[in-house]
Amino acid sequence: DANCEASGVIPQISVILGPCAGGAVYSPALTDFVFMTENSYMFITGPEVVKAVMQENVSFDELGGGLVHSKESGVSHFLSKDDAECLLKVRELLSYLPSNNQDDPPYIPPIDDPERRCPELEELVPVDPHKPYDVRQVIHSIVDDGRFFEVHELWAENIVVGFARLNGYVIGIVANQPMVLAGCIDIKASVKAAHFIRLCDAYNIPIVTLQDVPGFLPGTNQEYGGIIRNGARMIYAYSEATVPKLMIILRKSYGGAYCVMSSKGLRGDLLYAWPNAEIAVMGAEGAVNILFRKQVQEAEDPAAKRKELVADYEEKFNNPYVAAARGLIDDVIEPRDSRRVLIKALEVTLSKRETHVPKKHGLAPM
Repeated sequence: DANCEASGVIPQISVILGPCAGGAVYSPALTDFVFMTENSYMFITGPEVVKAVMQENVSFDELGGGLVHSKESGVSHFLSKDDAECLLKVRELLSYLPSNNQDDPPYIPPIDDPERRCPELEELVPVDPHKPYDVRQVIHSIVDDGRFFEVHELWAENIVVGFARLNGYVIGIVANQPMVLAGCIDIKASVKAAHFIRLCDAYNIPIVTLQDVPGFLPGTNQEYGGIIRNGARMIYAYSEATVPKLMIILRKSYGGAYCVMSSKGLRGDLLYAWPNAEIAVMGAEGAVNILFRKQVQEAEDPAAKRKELVADYEEKFNNPYVAAARGLIDDVIEPRDSRRVLIKALEVTLSKRETHVPKKHGLAPM
């Protein structure tokens, strides 16, 4: 009960440095962050019970080791080699969190120039939307001193979340990772992002979203696993958040994935896009295959006709200027100005005050 009462009031951190089994695992599970070492483990029932009931042979590490919970289950947010490294990570995490929900996160006077431009971003992110890149490099380029404290680094790697600073102010970052599943949103990514967004909102930490997403991951596994319900958790988290919500569309933003990630429909405050960004229901090739199928089939040279229609569609619809004209984004910015623009946007929105309709509690998708 104490964990639940303190949830969202004070940051709660669990550090697992050895065995944690049975009912004892639920207290760490109710806290905001769980740290584990490589030689620690957590499980409801041990290997002997699993063998007796399920006829399954499994070791302590295979059942509930630090790596399993950091990479497979997502129970652990941070994995360390030993106790000393683990406690240093706890100390670093605390540098980003307020002591309670009435305080602001710790401000550190910046050394990094707020007017610094980031020309390297034009090389880091390929213009070709099909080519992958590591979004962590983009984050390091934009934030103060290149310091980014990642949360859930090994779990749901197709989305990256963590803490950093802009001009000395703590921010939470949510970013699609094109290196994994092309940055598609799946069930695990939805759960990971939703938890982090709600955590930032609880502790007054502004949220910066870096979007490069082709959509939700398709397939029966995702549908049967409840991608609709879990994707809705992400929508609910963004909509519910009252902290400043800033976003930059780095390259592509298609379909429902645009809607669930800090869009204007979810009360995103200031949204920007790079000049080569594609904002549409779907990619140009997919749209042409559906909308102009008959024209392509009847053409003397179907391949050339499809190429022509794709280019025409991209020019007319798949560009940020159409989205800006319709009020879906606030401005189109040069990649090198991303840091400067975000800092100015943060300064404007830090004083934001927003409240919800009085109610006992909302019914978030669970």
